[in-house]
Parts: sequence; C-alpha cells; structure tokens
Amino acid sequence: MKIMRERILVIGGAGFIGSHTVDHLLAEGYAVRVLDDFSTGHRENLPNSHPQLEIIVGSVEDATILQTAVAGVSAVLYLAAQVSVQRSLEDPVRSAEQNIVGFVRVLERARRHSLRVVYASSAAVYGDPEVLPVQETAPLRPISPYGLEKYSNELYAELFGRLYGLSQLGLRYFNVYGPRQDPHSPYSGVISRFVEQLHSRQPLTVRGDGLQERDFIHVADVARANLAALRGTVNGVVNVASGTATTIGELAELLIELNLGEGEMQWVPRQSGDIRHSQADVSRMQQVLGQANIPLNRGLRTLLERCSAA
Repeated sequence: MKIMRERILVIGGAGFIGSHTVDHLLAEGYAVRVLDDFSTGHRENLPNSHPQLEIIVGSVEDATILQTAVAGVSAVLYLAAQVSVQRSLEDPVRSAEQNIVGFVRVLERARRHSLRVVYASSAAVYGDPEVLPVQETAPLRPISPYGLEKYSNELYAELFGRLYGLSQLGLRYFNVYGPRQDPHSPYSGVISRFVEQLHSRQPLTVRGDGLQERDFIHVADVARANLAALRGTVNGVVNVASGTATTIGELAELLIELNLGEGEMQWVPRQSGDIRHSQADVSRMQQVLGQANIPLNRGLRTLLERCSAA
C-alpha cells in the first residue's frame, strides 16, 4: 500500500474500463477522483462508498467542472469517449465533437497544471494493417471517423508534448472484454454480445464469414496497464493487447465449447468500417507496462460463470 496517497483523476471512471481501473487504483492505495457525466457509464460500477473515492458528475465540456476536477491531482487518466465505430459513421460531426474537442480541453488543462495525461487511443488508428503483428511504428490508415479521431488525439498529445513539455502516453487498446461490459449498448464488444446471446439461448450472430481476426485482452490486464502508465514517465503511444489473434468464428466456437457444447452460430451481414485483421506486437507493452496475464479461455470461462450466477 502507498503511504502517501496520490490523487488520480479518472475521466470516464464509471465506464467499463474506467471502473475496473478505479477499483485497481483504490486497491493500490491511491485516492481517486472520478469525473463522469453518466451518459454511458453507470454509478453502480463504482463502490457505494469508499473514503478515498470522490465522484464529480459532469462533463469536460464544462470548463468550471473540469477546473474543479483537476485541482489537487497528480495525474489524469482520460477514458471518456464516444467509442462506437458505427455511431461515428452515422454521425461523424457529433463523434468528432466528443472525441477531439473534449480531449484537447483536457490536454490544455493538464498543461496548465503540469499533470501527466494517460489517455485511451485505439487499434482503430491502424485501419487494416499490411503487416501483422502490428507495431506502434506501422503506418496509420484509419477506415472510420472513430479511428481518425483517435489518431487526431495522438497528434494533439504529441504536439502538446513538444510545445509545452506535457507528459503524455496514449494507450492503443485492442479488443477489451470482461465484467461490466454492457451487451445491450451500441458500444459493446463482440464477446459481451456473444455471452449474452448464449445466456438467452439465442444463436451467436457472426458477421460476414467469421474470419475477422481480433486481439482480445481482459479488462483486468488493461487496468493494470493503465496504472503502470500513470506511474511511468514514458511518452508516446503503446499497444495494449494480448498479442494473440483469434477469429470471430474461433471465438464463437470456443464459447460454445465452454458452454458445454450448447449454442449455435448464425451468420449475418458484415458491418461497414469493420477491420479485417487485428493483432498487436506487444513488445513495447511488455517493456514499459507489463504483459497480459489472463488467457482468453480463462477469461471467457469466468464471464460465463458470472453470467450463469447472475
């Protein structure tokens, strides 16, 4: 446990990744301040009461609230975003307002207070990479407004680093899964959707031919990576993933197998903006943040058990 309790601001702390990171920070002895407007996050994701947890309800679009939120903290973890590729395709203007302008507001406030900023980027910045596993130095060719917005975040953070000396690290999350991921939300991942379909005795809806590859990482591993990033001094960007590629078809088959063979697959049309292949080179992650420790089959088994017990 830390003796001196640093205070960390987690923007978007009531969301899926944010709430797990809040739990991890509190367990490690940090004081945590959460700023969340609860548009997609849920209050029940956070502890009912904790002496080292403070919750501010509001948005980074409110300058007064943002100023209050950053006062007295030692670092900022920025996880607030519109994270649906489909939503960015349907309404690119609003998506950009949420994912670019809000982020720049946080960078500017952090600059004024000399705070380190760790922020959520995404594997979507790569688009469909030509070489796998993809390294952080690979060409960036986003194929959706969402991917372009995350690329813009990285450019802004790097520029603030050069111009103002801002300490900043972007985490290129790949496919994060685990408890508290809402299967009914348009932001949900394929694993939460599949688990809900199994629980409801519905067929697993596999888009396209099911050969799309994804690099899945458990949210507990992501929370640990977030803390390592906050503690560290490395700047730039880093992949956050397991380093293992799994096709959507293989994922569906594995879930059915773990579900004692109960379940079936149903093929549905492919979504526009859907990346075909995704697998991370995790060499830099292992060097500066540590490696992912939860294998996919164990993480999926735990999810199914939690769903059955619910």
